[in-house]
Amino acid sequence: MAEGFQTPGSIVVTGASGFVGSAIASVFRQSGFPVRILVRASSPRVNLDPRDDVIVGDILDRPSVAAALRGARYLVHAAADYRLWAPSPDDLTRANVEGTRIVMEEALRAGIERIVYTSSVATFDLRAGGLADETRHLPPAEAIGAYKRSKIIAENLVADMVVRDKLPAVTVNPSTPIGPRDVRPTPTGRIIIEAALGRMPAFVETGLNFVHVDDVAAGHLAALHRGRIGERYILGGENVTLRQMLMDIAGIVGRRARPLRLPRRAVYPFAYGAEILARATGREPFATVDGLRLARYTMHFDDGKARRELGYTSRPYREGLVEAIEWFIQSGYMKRPRTMQQP
Repeated sequence: MAEGFQTPGSIVVTGASGFVGSAIASVFRQSGFPVRILVRASSPRVNLDPRDDVIVGDILDRPSVAAALRGARYLVHAAADYRLWAPSPDDLTRANVEGTRIVMEEALRAGIERIVYTSSVATFDLRAGGLADETRHLPPAEAIGAYKRSKIIAENLVADMVVRDKLPAVTVNPSTPIGPRDVRPTPTGRIIIEAALGRMPAFVETGLNFVHVDDVAAGHLAALHRGRIGERYILGGENVTLRQMLMDIAGIVGRRARPLRLPRRAVYPFAYGAEILARATGREPFATVDGLRLARYTMHFDDGKARRELGYTSRPYREGLVEAIEWFIQSGYMKRPRTMQQP
């Protein structure tokens, strides 16, 4: 354990009502840190722990951010708008870029000693193929979709503040988290539910890196202790294909599955139609045009830097699938299959 961390000080976690943020708050709480969380009044409360100090506010509201950071030693900024489609893409920019700017500026004013910023592997350039690592930087103008672009701009903002303002920040880049407490659920969680219910007879092949959400949270703790200021670290798990994931889900729930692989071109009309319908209904579409564009690239990653420098580890991704499905069942998102592996 690094010098200065023998007695944990209070830590602020943004986004703690969400999937990744709640796991982060939990791992710090279990490690002895007094946890303070900043949550919006409209955020779901199912993932909150009564032991935490709750500040109701918004990362876009500077006074509430300042109130949350007052007197704290450390910060994990995990709040983000993770959507591959939104009626107004500017909403993602406001939350992910302007929200990050406000949080980091107020952290400097509050004298926060050390920060872990939760970015994403969405900021990496995948066009060269192979396993992407921390040396792959994607220019914002070449990003597919508002989410990726906003996360790249936000990550660059943090990196610039480290150099210019001496912001004491370490950046972590989780891959695709899976596991319990996916309350919204995330786009990946929606795929897990649909596949478990047998409602994904076809798919567009791509490669993904899946990691248990609790391993991502433990990686944040390791980054606070051992991460180098100004560096970024991939927090990953296993590189698998989407087909393999769908087959594993079918095995977990006891279904026979032979999903049909579709060419991307054949799905574009459905994705365009789904987005038109989403604008009319206000419901996020299951298939999106940007999602199909992203599927062109194999999203496989090398997390060796985090393993070497942070002591980061991850469990088999299938454990995350089992625990995710079990949580979705217990939380009423789906009924329990007749044959179901135990977590």
